[in-house]
Amino acid sequence: MSASVASVLQSLNQIILGKDAPLRLVLACLLARGHLLIEDVPGMGKTTLALALARVLGLHFQRVQFTSDLLPADILGVSVFETATGGFRFVPGPIFAQLVLADEVNRASPKTQSALLEAMEERQVTTEGETRPLPEPFFVIATQNPAYQLGTFPLPESQLDRFLMRISLGYPSAEAERQLLLERERRDLLAELTPTLAPAQLVALQEQVRAVRTAPALVDYILALVQRTRELPGLRQGLSPRAGLSLRRAAQAWAFIEGRSGVIPEDVQAVFAAVVNHRLIVAAERDGAATSAAEILAQVAIP
Repeated sequence: MSASVASVLQSLNQIILGKDAPLRLVLACLLARGHLLIEDVPGMGKTTLALALARVLGLHFQRVQFTSDLLPADILGVSVFETATGGFRFVPGPIFAQLVLADEVNRASPKTQSALLEAMEERQVTTEGETRPLPEPFFVIATQNPAYQLGTFPLPESQLDRFLMRISLGYPSAEAERQLLLERERRDLLAELTPTLAPAQLVALQEQVRAVRTAPALVDYILALVQRTRELPGLRQGLSPRAGLSLRRAAQAWAFIEGRSGVIPEDVQAVFAAVVNHRLIVAAERDGAATSAAEILAQVAIP
């Protein structure tokens, strides 16, 4: 593991206690130039994690609180008329940031949710007939509450597919929670965080991740995993080619974090559930996507 990656993880672990594995997935998602969806009940530290990541990486941060009355223009921006010039001036919305937190994204209407699609896929925004590029790097962290909670709208498959990973922080261990109660407030510690990397350094790391070697046998393994999802009777539909690309990029990022110059099968397995769970359309009689992901890994031979 490089010193820069290790220092980022160390800083994050000081804020989010006892969650080293999820934090590695978060960093892998960012290094792979993907976007992250965090699904958990309120109070698990989702917003704190996004704030800590922005501070440690020195990124321009914007938070959007999604509500049922939020409009696409509230995210993308709007043109306002200026009497002094007699013309319109575009006022950028919060999407024009390097790290955007879409908080409780499934509380907004599908129309508002769709405002993120072009930004997440093409890293640009088209409003009022003009296309405007987004800053570099650009990373979206969206949080969503469980579907059983009141006031939530399900995310459409097209929106879910834009997220490279979906993770859950879950409850902390007893030891971590005790430490959390004894120490200072996390928000106070956040204010003391100093940037470990500059945005330009993060972009350079992302380029290094792209150079991590993926051997032909490893590509065959990824293809076999993707193909298996299309054959399982418990799934209404399998993974798309874009999901296969996402799996390869995530595995490259995981290998980079682990200090390897090439991807091994264990890297694919480490990120597999986080990459595919939210993309699998599970039949009603199945227990859930997580079980299917475990079954796929067990059924596909390692090269």
